Amino acid sequence: MSVYHKDNAAFFDRALQSITDDQSVKPSEIVLVCDGPLSDGLDSVIAKYQSKFPSIKLIRLSENKGLGNALRIALENSSYELIARMDSDDVSMPNRFEQQISFIKEHPEIDIVGGDITEFIGDENNIVGKRAVPINDSEIKEYMKKRCAFNHVSVMYKKTAVQAAGGYLDWFWNEDYYLWIRMQHNKATFANTGTVLVNVRVGEDMYQRRGGMKYFMSEYGLQKYMHNNGMIGLTTFLSNVTKRVVIQILLPNSIRAWVFKRFAREER
Repeated sequence: MSVYHKDNAAFFDRALQSITDDQSVKPSEIVLVCDGPLSDGLDSVIAKYQSKFPSIKLIRLSENKGLGNALRIALENSSYELIARMDSDDVSMPNRFEQQISFIKEHPEIDIVGGDITEFIGDENNIVGKRAVPINDSEIKEYMKKRCAFNHVSVMYKKTAVQAAGGYLDWFWNEDYYLWIRMQHNKATFANTGTVLVNVRVGEDMYQRRGGMKYFMSEYGLQKYMHNNGMIGLTTFLSNVTKRVVIQILLPNSIRAWVFKRFAREER
């Protein structure tokens, strides 16, 4: 988990509660990277959980390095082979870790297992959407040719498999997608549980952040990587890039939101 000064202390507290007090299988270690100096409120939350869970491994960076770099540092400092990813403002389901550990025990060939997410605004029961992802390895890798097939906050992976693909690298808003396609190129084996593992906190500005030239260029770079490495053909590359030009650059935010809700989410 990475946390930085703009995070909300109450949301951060709830996220930590969901992976500690509320879990049927509790983590053996929590690697928490403070991505630059934090607010007093965030530091108070950290102190609260350090007193309850001495297994928290705290890493403080002197300046903000960005999510990709923070997660790379977290990975390097993790003591265990099985690592779960968690955001600083979302809520893991109480049996999330139990499900994923059981899944990997039953399918030891799997290098990464994620799951579905629900999305809420304000109250956790105010579910506004759901993102379901494909389940088996072949479906995931086919889906990956066009869109990210994992919900980043939901994944549990093997440290050695992630490191074999180069680990997390800084890539604007797409650190996860970039890692998964490198793992795929490195012959990793994928799965999703088909169950909801995390309830994700979203804001009204979520779709605005998924637009603009900088975001488009980030996604264009991923498409180019996949094409250059033989993961997608020219037709798929051109189709993917064209869709992203339209959605991320040409569409106004209100219509972009409708497109995402219509084609990328199950709206409640």
